[in-house]
Amino acid sequence: MQIPKDKILELLRERGDQEKAQQADQELPPTVDTEQHGDLLSKYGIDVGDLAGKLPGGIGDKLGL
Repeated sequence: MQIPKDKILELLRERGDQEKAQQADQELPPTVDTEQHGDLLSKYGIDVGDLAGKLPGGIGDKLGL
């Protein structure tokens, strides 16, 4: 699944993880592939399996998940 980095950063900020959001902004590419970057996402406490449903703006619905 391809997800814009901004959506992941928004999720982290909504959780109150400002520091993790700053780190992720430096490490993640503009478009995050959940399969390719799963290790990085887990580093920030993001479960790839739950990601689509938790993203702000209902991206899970938009992606058909």
